[in-house]
Amino acid sequence: MDLVQHGQAAPAAVLVAPSAGVGRDERGARVAGAGRGGVRADLDAVFRREYPGVVGVAARVLGSRDQAEDVAQEVFLSFGRSSVPGGEARGWLAVAAAHTALNLLRSGRRRATREESAACPAVVPDVADTVVTRAERERVRAALGRLPRKQAVALVLRHSGLSYAEVAAALDLSPGSVGTTVRRAESAVREELTRHASSG
Repeated sequence: MDLVQHGQAAPAAVLVAPSAGVGRDERGARVAGAGRGGVRADLDAVFRREYPGVVGVAARVLGSRDQAEDVAQEVFLSFGRSSVPGGEARGWLAVAAAHTALNLLRSGRRRATREESAACPAVVPDVADTVVTRAERERVRAALGRLPRKQAVALVLRHSGLSYAEVAAALDLSPGSVGTTVRRAESAVREELTRHASSG
């Protein structure tokens, strides 16, 4: 069942599997299940508050709202089975969304999509401009998929609106190292794009 039905959030009860064991989350932390048939008491509130941000993080990686919503569904299912404190939900969900989207990007399972945006443009763009823009976005995503994982996630989180402090907390980095990590990631992406342009 999709988490989003006709633009509204589904009830939290549909987000949690019947039972959950003990496993590891996207950051490698040990997490315990919510219990047999149990639902986190805060799941509905966290889902309603954080869903747009989770979709936004995934969409920045994948470039597709449909795929981003699929990622969000997977991420909230994992959160529903976790014992992540509610106060740490935003960072945990953002990291999980970035990891899940990067896994999808790197696996080559991304399906083609005809919709770049739900909104219809007021002016129909020139076909050549559309092709060039789409090609550039694909090159950026390909470069992102080749970055070291921590750099890629830091870059996505920072460009998704998380503060340096939030990125640091989410990735267990010192706040001072976030800027350096993001700058290195941006530089690596630029180098990839320059290399691709000069070889093309």
